[in-house]
Amino acid sequence: MTEQDPLAAVRARIDAAARLAHRQDAATLIAVSKTRTAEEIEPLLAAGQRVFGENRVQEAQGKWPALRERYSGVELHLVGQLQSNKAADAVALFDAIHSVDRPSLVDALGAACANAGKHPACFVQVNIGDEPQKGGCGVADLPALLERARAAELTIAGLMAVPPADLEPAPYFALLAKLARDHGLGGLSMGMSNDLETAVMLGATHVRVGTALFGARA
Repeated sequence: MTEQDPLAAVRARIDAAARLAHRQDAATLIAVSKTRTAEEIEPLLAAGQRVFGENRVQEAQGKWPALRERYSGVELHLVGQLQSNKAADAVALFDAIHSVDRPSLVDALGAACANAGKHPACFVQVNIGDEPQKGGCGVADLPALLERARAAELTIAGLMAVPPADLEPAPYFALLAKLARDHGLGGLSMGMSNDLETAVMLGATHVRVGTALFGARA
């Protein structure tokens, strides 16, 4: 990939935002490869990108075992909603799960981690805009869910959120950062193609970028 390619452009945006915020560390870029074929993903792998995000367990199972055989060091993140009955499959395949959002899923993941002897990093998803159509626990429910997750011995890396689509994201990112601080969590999975600069400046440790890397989905 040349310097004009999308991967270099997105990395430059992240680095520029980090410099503006006087951050010493840049956020981790998660290349969201949901619905993308192995052929579409390989140019990013060849260019050195190693952290990828998928929305569905079954789709990831069909693509990533073969890609991981060809490219070492891949880190796979589940960024979509997870059904409790897929918890064991998710724990087996993914290095991080960004959508822990309800007690039943916490319990299923806790059992799956214990059985597998594997503990992916877990981000608790917060419904930061209180939107009924979105996944995530309510802000008021967060303390109890975190307590349950810790009791289940999940590895809680931080919080994740998707702010309301048509509103300025900064207040929502700032609220998520405050909630993370209040609960002693360092990880902040927030920011996508259109708002990653704002997210990085407000402390994102992971940004989830699909469209800016792969183009609009058909």
